[in-house]
Amino acid sequence: MTLDNEFLNNIKNHLQSELTRIKKRLASLSKQDPFSDPDRLIDNAASDAEANEETSHDRVEAIENELKINKAAIEEAIERISKNTYGICKNCGREIDRDRLSVNPTALYCLDCEKSK
Repeated sequence: MTLDNEFLNNIKNHLQSELTRIKKRLASLSKQDPFSDPDRLIDNAASDAEANEETSHDRVEAIENELKINKAAIEEAIERISKNTYGICKNCGREIDRDRLSVNPTALYCLDCEKSK
């Protein structure tokens, strides 16, 4: 079962759309981070306001980290498509099932290798 060009193009288009969405979300999040405000350092806010800023920063940072992980996985999948190595298990070298790739286009392992990890 070799992946045909139409399937690969559909996956690549989907991945590129997701990549664009993630980049926009990351840009939006950086503006929401209270720690990105340079005036924050000279602000004499009450401790409860500072605690709220800290919590907001931690939330934004956690979301950003998750998005960066997803972004890297998508970029790697797009690179594998361009190198004609997409859909090949990084562990055993067998083809990853097409249905698995449809559900998880950034999959690096076939189902058997994923289960044995």
